[in-house]
Amino acid sequence: MELHSFKIQSKIVRNGLHAANIAIRTGDVVETATNGNNVSERDELMENWSLWSVEENKYEYKFSIFLPDSFPIIPVRLVLAQWKQFCPIGVCSEYSPVLALRYQSGKIFFTVQTDSVRHTLWKLDDDVRNRWLDFTFQIRFSRKGNGEVDGFLNGKHIINYTGVTSYSETLWYLAIKNRYYFKMGLYRDRIPEPMFIYIDQYAKKEISE
Repeated sequence: MELHSFKIQSKIVRNGLHAANIAIRTGDVVETATNGNNVSERDELMENWSLWSVEENKYEYKFSIFLPDSFPIIPVRLVLAQWKQFCPIGVCSEYSPVLALRYQSGKIFFTVQTDSVRHTLWKLDDDVRNRWLDFTFQIRFSRKGNGEVDGFLNGKHIINYTGVTSYSETLWYLAIKNRYYFKMGLYRDRIPEPMFIYIDQYAKKEISE
């Protein structure tokens, strides 16, 4: 995150008096091309390491995002929120997020990836700009078949997935008790157009079963 890219403002708010605003401009936190991807840039918030999720436990994430009507509709890779698996060594650090909320060519969609293939679990063709999107995700990370993703948008059930939700130890991750961290903001292929997003009402909790 570039320091000039984050601010707390009161003009566009989902609830209460303030919401976060993140802006990305070309050249922010540039990363070289890896794994066949283009050069990327980002301005993201990441949860503290003490709050990272633990394999086989279940968690609920809630957050609201707002894309202004000026948000560009272009065919460029853009990640709005992502759940990354902690890599103990550098070999696996460049793998794609296990779960991700993405926006591309005017479509918002949610993906899972635990090997070389990315799967889309949900996609919305409607224009989502200029309105608040209230997301809730209930997630269990697991290398077994008992992984879970239940997703809700504005109270409507949009994802009901059961299956693998973690990379395996064969890809240099841990054999037990992997950990997963959440990031949200703007992560994209490098382009000249600026982008702005608003975030409000973030919350996370562990679900007891």
